[in-house]
Amino acid sequence: MIDFIDLTIICEAPKIGPHRDSIRASIAAILHLPAARISVKATTTERLGFTGRGEGMAAQAIATVRLPADNA
Repeated sequence: MIDFIDLTIICEAPKIGPHRDSIRASIAAILHLPAARISVKATTTERLGFTGRGEGMAAQAIATVRLPADNA
């Protein structure tokens, strides 16, 4: 079972702030989780690399997963 999702979007543009709530809601709906269990944040590479040149975006996600208790 997924307990929590932590997502970091790496890009120079667009600014993620205005879209953060809709991104959280979309991910929550896809994963059937409450939006409160989804974290979305953004950062830049200070104009370095392909994301800094505006040639693309990158994302990193971490999922905290809880395994069912072993009842054996």
